[in-house]
Amino acid sequence: MRLPAARRWPRSLRRRQALASAVAGLAVAVLSAGATYELARTFLLDQRQRTVLRQTYLDAAVLQAQLRTAGVRPSEALAALDSRGATALLLHRQGSWYSSSLDVDSRSLPRELVEAVRGQSVAVVPARVLGAPSLVVGVPLPAVDAEVYEVRPQQELQQTLRTLALVLASGAAAATVLSAALGAWSGRAVLRPLDPLASTAAAIASGELSHRLPDTDDPELSTIVASFNSMADAVQQRIERDARFAADVSHELRSPLTTLVGSVDLLVARKHELSPAGRTALTLVEEELARLRTLLEDLIALSRADPAALRGESRTFDLRDLVRQLLADRRQPPELLLARGPQAVTGDPRVLARAVANLLDNAQRHGGGAVAVVIDADGDDVLLSVDDAGPGVPPHERDRVFERFATLKGARGSTSGSGLGLALVRESAEAHGGAVWCSERPGGGARFTVRLPRADA
Repeated sequence: MRLPAARRWPRSLRRRQALASAVAGLAVAVLSAGATYELARTFLLDQRQRTVLRQTYLDAAVLQAQLRTAGVRPSEALAALDSRGATALLLHRQGSWYSSSLDVDSRSLPRELVEAVRGQSVAVVPARVLGAPSLVVGVPLPAVDAEVYEVRPQQELQQTLRTLALVLASGAAAATVLSAALGAWSGRAVLRPLDPLASTAAAIASGELSHRLPDTDDPELSTIVASFNSMADAVQQRIERDARFAADVSHELRSPLTTLVGSVDLLVARKHELSPAGRTALTLVEEELARLRTLLEDLIALSRADPAALRGESRTFDLRDLVRQLLADRRQPPELLLARGPQAVTGDPRVLARAVANLLDNAQRHGGGAVAVVIDADGDDVLLSVDDAGPGVPPHERDRVFERFATLKGARGSTSGSGLGLALVRESAEAHGGAVWCSERPGGGARFTVRLPRADA
């Protein structure tokens, strides 16, 4: 089974650069080492063959002179010759074989060599004699009707070639490691100018919209810097324009809404004077007015919902105390809170209280009310979960519910929410370095969980 390419090849650009450099270095080193070894081997073998052949010619000349001397037998001529490092010297004359070594005889010689020399040709053949690599040279001596054979050992040459191969292999390995290190260094050097880009983008994402990349004299980076800064300017202007629009709309709606609230309160005070139909209509107006007020408050909060503003006046406090006070203010039973020991977090209590209140409102509106508020530690984080016993949230909708103006029709009961409450929860959690998600409650219903960094972690 083939793995996906993304798993077989490192995802990090620096690692890919280092790996590519290592592969390239290995390829070059192997080719260079192979070529060097082959050239050296050919040269050394050629030099060795020339040396052995020259020495054999000299020995053959001495033997021929000895054999021409009257009264000198072949064995005496062979014994009088200094082999000078040869494994064996063999002489064939008039059907008889003579050898300077008791261990080497005519059967040790390659057949093709003997046939070539008998055909009056000088021959050089590499062979294994007595289990060792050797070079066997045969020279015909037609003047005395003889042939001389010389066996020269090749152990020193083979050891030299093995040492050379080891040195070249070590050099190739060192070159590969050096190439990988050079690739990693060059990758860091190439990507180093992108570090300010990443840090600036992270600062802008965290709400510090005024951050910009510094100007550079590098012509290859100047275009990227200019484009990034232009994009950041456009994003900042868009966000500020949207915030101003929301703030202006909220401000314009606040005055007439206040008038409507006062008028409705007056009608509610004299509700007994109205007909049944009028009282029903007044109840509907009162409910819709409450919804409009919630929408207006959410719009005002969203218009100020940049991370810096949501962090507000941060301090360290026990999340249990915040939830207890919130439940008391909402006249909900304190038994809803299930907490294991103190759970300290750092943030703006007002912002986090509003986020928890939005979760409780969401449970009331769509899940028949909260059945539990659980606070527990999870490593270096604190988890706050609000459970309800409603129909739950379909898995494919669990991310979308945190988008602005997102509503789920038919799946979670009432659709009277503004669609902004959960969006504010997410932005509040992220502004405090945390996150929020939706899951299924064991036994049915929805569970909304907020993760916040623990203050004493």
